Amino acid sequence: MRDYHINIFYSDEDEGYVADIPDLSHCSAFGESPEEALSEVLKAKAAWLESAKANGKPIPEARYRPIIYQVA
Repeated sequence: MRDYHINIFYSDEDEGYVADIPDLSHCSAFGESPEEALSEVLKAKAAWLESAKANGKPIPEARYRPIIYQVA
């Protein structure tokens, strides 16, 4: 199984970095640096997956890939 893709970007509005996992609905985190945002979103991912399992919700497969990695 492939791991989930993580987007990390700077948000002018939030004045910090946001990391999100597109395959996991509403799974995102904030940090003052890209490294901190990544660390926080990995914690959020673990909590998301644990909650889904505990509540009998389906775990989505890793499907999202940025357009630059998609073959036409």
